[in-house]
Amino acid sequence: MIDLTEYKAKSGGLVPVWTIEVQTLPEDTDRILDEVMKVHPLSFGRYQRNASISAIGKETAQPEPGSTTTTHVEGFEAGATETYPMVELKISVERDLDILSNVMDAIIYAHHYEEPVIFVREDWASRAAYDPQSDNPNRWWNNGRGLPDRIE
Repeated sequence: MIDLTEYKAKSGGLVPVWTIEVQTLPEDTDRILDEVMKVHPLSFGRYQRNASISAIGKETAQPEPGSTTTTHVEGFEAGATETYPMVELKISVERDLDILSNVMDAIIYAHHYEEPVIFVREDWASRAAYDPQSDNPNRWWNNGRGLPDRIE
């Protein structure tokens, strides 16, 4: 594997992070992020509470005998397929095991499943050569369009 710690470009550099991807209900993303924020600021550059949330998709499973579903849903037959709405919530944290442990504990506490689907990857995240006064014509404050409309 190539070590990118020495990567430098005029545009900025890269830092090692863990990307944490959580499959969850659309309406639970804020609760999960609120719990994570109690243990980590989710910083990206000069911004906090950074996350991405995918469009709504579906998750599907076939619960086995003795699963929470077969235990708590009266009449549910083990092995039957269940399908629910789902989004992917992605966050990143620095590669520090204590931070990762605290963030994972917060996610699992806030998640509606006893066995949430969570993926953790070693990634590299960009850090820009930050210049809030940049005259780059593509920046939102220079492009004539401004910021996109907020959805919440």
